[in-house]
Amino acid sequence: MREVWQVRYSWRVRMWLAIATAAALLASGAAQAQQSPPPSMLPLPKADPPAKRIVTQGLGKTVTEDLIPCANPRPGMNLRKNPVGEITAQDGTTLTVPVANHFASAPKLPDLYNECSGVMPKDMSEVDLNKVPIVDVDKDGEVITAFMVADNYFELYINGQLIGVDATPYTPFNSHVVRLRVKRPYTIAVLAQDWEDKLGLGMEVFRGNTWHSGDGGFIAKFSDGTVTDSSWKAQSFYIAPLQHPDDVVEYGNIHDTSHLGGRVHPLAKLPTCREHCFAIHYAIPDGWMNPNFDDSKWPRAFEYLDQEVGIIGVPGYWRYPEAFMGARWIWTINLVFDNTVLFRKTVR
Repeated sequence: MREVWQVRYSWRVRMWLAIATAAALLASGAAQAQQSPPPSMLPLPKADPPAKRIVTQGLGKTVTEDLIPCANPRPGMNLRKNPVGEITAQDGTTLTVPVANHFASAPKLPDLYNECSGVMPKDMSEVDLNKVPIVDVDKDGEVITAFMVADNYFELYINGQLIGVDATPYTPFNSHVVRLRVKRPYTIAVLAQDWEDKLGLGMEVFRGNTWHSGDGGFIAKFSDGTVTDSSWKAQSFYIAPLQHPDDVVEYGNIHDTSHLGGRVHPLAKLPTCREHCFAIHYAIPDGWMNPNFDDSKWPRAFEYLDQEVGIIGVPGYWRYPEAFMGARWIWTINLVFDNTVLFRKTVR
């Protein structure tokens, strides 16, 4: 009996010691939790000081009414002029709006679909890739084919070399096919621009609304398997329209407008200031397109759906699903307010 009693006693002692230890640990954890602030109140990690913001207000002055009139206008086309202008910031800086570009001097990328040039294949079976010229980046590289669409305009660089620019800055929506001879690793750099009717304000005419906040988007697929997705880097350099400059909150290299209701239509909280709206600009860094440029602190790109970009039914994209399969529409944190965006991707 004593042996049985001792076994029962020792078992009970061990049980009570375990309970007491657990209680002590819980109490200690509760006390520590009371002393430590929640994660949302902890200080943000250190980052580079925000880049200098350049503030503008109101409409810019039109310098060029239309960069390139459509050569084949037809009734029913989504046809707009491609204006470029200037605006003077509050600090006296003169800026090109919507963006300083190489449209006048750079080669135009080959058309996959372009209503203004009359290139409109019904599907990929009518696309002859052998007729697309090959651009040599590396003479001993492999030949890579790429398909690209932007809402609205883009300029393509490979290893710092300007390969070409979008043939239609605004509308009608078009798409391009590019063939490159290049070897890995290589760096893709893209300047993308959501064009505008209201120069300096990021606004356009849309379904009767003459002060509509537009939205952007870029998608690309390369034959070596490279596709646009959230692995790309993306930084904004022109943000509008804004009710007030403080609508842009800077966390180091992040230009945050996510608090303005949402990142896409119709969730985004649109301003009511019209011609009195503000815009925030940041100087585009020298050499941003070069392979040795440090983009390590740029934010990653955000992925978007076709419906969010508003590209449903656009033939330059929808006629060729196999050309873009696996790729995602990308932009920055805000599809509506971020107008000028730089993308980078190093393919290894």
